[in-house]
Amino acid sequence: MSDGPAGHVARSTFRPYSETRRETSTRTYLRTSDGVRIDSVYDPARLVYESGRPPSRDPVFVIAHGFTGSVDRPHIRRIASEFTRYGAVVTFSFRGHGASGGRSTVGDREVLDLAAAVAWARGLGHTRVVTVGFSMGGSVVLRHAALHGDVDAVVSVSSPARWYYRGTAPMRRLHWLVLRPAGRLVGRYGLRTRIHHRDWDPVPLSPVEAAARIAPVPLLIVHGDSDGYFPLDHPRMLAEAAGDHGELWLEHGMGHAEHASGTELLRRIGDWAVSRAG
Repeated sequence: MSDGPAGHVARSTFRPYSETRRETSTRTYLRTSDGVRIDSVYDPARLVYESGRPPSRDPVFVIAHGFTGSVDRPHIRRIASEFTRYGAVVTFSFRGHGASGGRSTVGDREVLDLAAAVAWARGLGHTRVVTVGFSMGGSVVLRHAALHGDVDAVVSVSSPARWYYRGTAPMRRLHWLVLRPAGRLVGRYGLRTRIHHRDWDPVPLSPVEAAARIAPVPLLIVHGDSDGYFPLDHPRMLAEAAGDHGELWLEHGMGHAEHASGTELLRRIGDWAVSRAG
């Protein structure tokens, strides 16, 4: 049972924004619409606390990490720090990851976690929200935009286009991790990821179906041509489904997701988001 609405702040050090500045980060637990506690962090934009202007004038980036990630992973903190050049940043751990509650459903009910984070960002005064997802998180930002809306731009990095893909060795290992009891033990104790034992029922909307429903929200699809998880037919399928409102960047030499996203790419994404989310 849920004891609060999506985005409800269960524990917070947050004090409402004045019309001048806020210089400190905030950590809290949010409550999803199905009652899961989500560990979340808000980092103010550098330009807000340097200029003293209110948060509504700049976008907030809500970052959705990949499978086995969490809000405290160094690569997530690095990405958050980079995006504070362009706006405030909300990061969080998906259910079953890090200090969040619940168990991972590997991209299904995680859309509710993202919805809670977006609602929190709106509640802090931001009028423009950009969701940026990596790998599993890349599929979640697509589905969230299609099913929930309430975003001004979407960036999906290294996302699959379709479910149950086993065409690469890393994806075959991931399926073992998710589907086998021994694999879930490895996930729990080795990767700090608690994975739900039940199959999807029903199977959620696929990323490629979601991409077709996002219009007119601007969508950026980013994928590396050296991605070891998902070959290039995945981003091309997403871009084709997105049509005119989507943009595809195929990055030469890039691998998979957060670890492969360097400073130069993140800054180009930040520039794109600021120009599209207006």
